[in-house]
Amino acid sequence: MKNENLNSSHITWHQSNIKKKNRQKLNGHKSIMIWFTGLSGSGKSTIANALQNELFNKGIHCYLLDGDNLRYGINRNLTFSDEDRKENIRRTAEVGKLFVDAGIVVLAALISPYEEDRKKARSLFEKDEFFEVYINCSLQECEKRDPKGLYKKARLGEISQFTGISQPYEEPKNPDIQINTTNLSVKESVQKILPYIFKKLDLKNARKKE
Repeated sequence: MKNENLNSSHITWHQSNIKKKNRQKLNGHKSIMIWFTGLSGSGKSTIANALQNELFNKGIHCYLLDGDNLRYGINRNLTFSDEDRKENIRRTAEVGKLFVDAGIVVLAALISPYEEDRKKARSLFEKDEFFEVYINCSLQECEKRDPKGLYKKARLGEISQFTGISQPYEEPKNPDIQINTTNLSVKESVQKILPYIFKKLDLKNARKKE
């Protein structure tokens, strides 16, 4: 008998008896992916975290996938090469898809510099499940803030493959929401995003946390 190694042709998708709509009904709201993209220092993680707090306080089941945090675990073996950046986005989107299937609102904050990769991430989700939030902040302002000191190191040649300096950032052509953090505070940014998200969640039974 010929020995065959296991591969995708030998794997069958196992259907769960509990569907996404069942979990959404239990939670009292729809589940979606909110994808934050923008340069380092633009405020992606800060705004995503503040938005998560607002959602949680409204009784909405949510979770934040931060790009840096993911590189401590599931993406720890990836570099910042173009190929690994693509894989970084793919893995994050696949994890996000699982969260959405679980009935949870998932936020992802990653530079995600390439339009093609963001489109592929969106393609994993059903219509009206993926929302791209472009945190628009000028390179000059991001470099001025430089909260982690990365731009300085990149300018000195201590960091290679750094988006905005030695690697390009492709601005989203048609983001669902665009926030200019050169002018808006974190609180103002969150308040601009919230009404749009609440509308998409179709809230029914979500309650404010005590």
